[in-house]
Amino acid sequence: MDLPRLDVTIEIAGLPLHPLIVHAVVVLTPLTVLALLLGTFWPAARRRLGVVTPLAALLLLVLVPITTAAGESLADVIGETDAVEHHEDLGELLLPWIVGLFVVAGAQWAWYRWGRSRAEKRSSTTARVVTIVIGALAVVVGAGAVVLVVLIGDSGARAVWGPIVGS
Repeated sequence: MDLPRLDVTIEIAGLPLHPLIVHAVVVLTPLTVLALLLGTFWPAARRRLGVVTPLAALLLLVLVPITTAAGESLADVIGETDAVEHHEDLGELLLPWIVGLFVVAGAQWAWYRWGRSRAEKRSSTTARVVTIVIGALAVVVGAGAVVLVVLIGDSGARAVWGPIVGS
């Protein structure tokens, strides 16, 4: 999804917003995935986390487009290089994974909060299948999101530091 390009750098206190806010995405994504996986495989953690996991995924759903837009406005100011373009290309791939993370986190929370007990009364096989599907989706979307965040971070670091340290 292409976000609109801005003619002005998005800043806070004179500093570009992208390097400031990107750290929230870099930290919150693996933490949200960890919470999702704990909720998948550890019932006690799932009960304690409750609605926190889908709320964290919702926060990421807000932060990722802001971070992407801020990065694009920064790229307009510093100029396009191959490294910056590669970083941008990878960055644009993250939002669908975060949407998936949010959907699975919300589905998992709703399933264990309301759906599972009702489904078990009707058919334990159906309840088991839905539980397995939600768990498998949690693993896939969690792994995809974390791997992509690592790749995006690596490409961003190379775009910034590569010309300085020669990597």
